Amino acid sequence: MANKRETHCNNQVDTFAEALATARQMQQNWLTYGVDFVNIYVEDVEGDWLETWGHDEILGNFQLDSIKEFLVSNDSVAVRIRQHLGERSLFDFAVNLDESWRISEGDDRLSAVKNLLAGEGNSIDTDDIRLLDLVNSLVVKLAEIL
Repeated sequence: MANKRETHCNNQVDTFAEALATARQMQQNWLTYGVDFVNIYVEDVEGDWLETWGHDEILGNFQLDSIKEFLVSNDSVAVRIRQHLGERSLFDFAVNLDESWRISEGDDRLSAVKNLLAGEGNSIDTDDIRLLDLVNSLVVKLAEIL
């Protein structure tokens, strides 16, 4: 038993020693090359990777595209949602709706969509019949679309 614990501890020490050696090498490269040390560790450092960080998650998302298309459509539920949102960003609503739709439990998903429609910090009554009707209509439509 003690032998197994010692072997496990040795593996952790070896892993830590490797990480420490890598960090020291990176620090040495920084001291040697200055900010150009980044060229050693980052591929395509001169590209636009920083400006486009996270865009592939949003732009390549079929579900989000379907939600956006629905929200700008002439569907009666989409029109009611746009009226309900007023000045709120339709794109932000679509992104948040996409995230809410990924919730696996039906009741939790329904609650998330209700809170999303009610809006953050708004004093809208979440027990309002019209809001609940809109939430249920939206969930049914999304189930058909997605």
